[in-house]
Amino acid sequence: MKIKKILVSQPKPADLEKSPYGDLAKRYNLNIDFYKFIKIVGVQAREFRKERINILDHTAIIFTSRNAVDHFFRVCKDMRIEVPDTMKYFCISEATAFYLQKYVQYRKRKIFYGKQSFEQLMELIKKHKDEKYLLPCSEIHKKSISDQLNKNKIAYSKAVLYRTLASDLAEVDIANYDMLIFFSPSGVKSLFKNFPEFKQNSTLIAAFGPTTAKAIAESGLNLDIKAPTKTAPSMTMAIDQYIQKSNKKK
Repeated sequence: MKIKKILVSQPKPADLEKSPYGDLAKRYNLNIDFYKFIKIVGVQAREFRKERINILDHTAIIFTSRNAVDHFFRVCKDMRIEVPDTMKYFCISEATAFYLQKYVQYRKRKIFYGKQSFEQLMELIKKHKDEKYLLPCSEIHKKSISDQLNKNKIAYSKAVLYRTLASDLAEVDIANYDMLIFFSPSGVKSLFKNFPEFKQNSTLIAAFGPTTAKAIAESGLNLDIKAPTKTAPSMTMAIDQYIQKSNKKK
């Protein structure tokens, strides 16, 4: 089938023309739309108090996303908690670590970061086993993170500070797209919450990450394109390779 319209379950890039999706659209004359399939809602301070977690009992924070950073400092502000200068921060990536500058004086803090995966960050955490860690997260988070912390006998508390909810996609004509692209299990759940009668038929499904691919399989959908792979570290590269391969068959 010829791919003409693609739906990406993420916000539209600030500068679409200069983004990888913009390049893809020009190269293959594609119409690419962007819709947020999920929305993040913060847990209120009064609700967080019910978890009976004292933030100041911890000596280090594990940040796996910018959302975790934002909602950690939001809750601290709402609860009038002053985070001490001695607090250590362990971030999933350099980009997340730099994002901390929004809330703290970067050069004056003890900040550690991995390259992108939690496995890499875990190596740093193991070198600081005496810390008591706080893991800010949503109610939907990777079980593998807790598994690794438990396996390595790391003292930590899990704090649910935000929730992932399905967006309202009433204005989307889902049957009008040749390809749907997902980046999280929550996005897949949002598809069926908004379109409970959805049938894949000839629609191509693309997924980024193993947990997203697993959610697609568990939903009874066929996965046509997956990333990252050795030859396609990004979603746009995976789509590019798929289109090239399809064109060669014609």
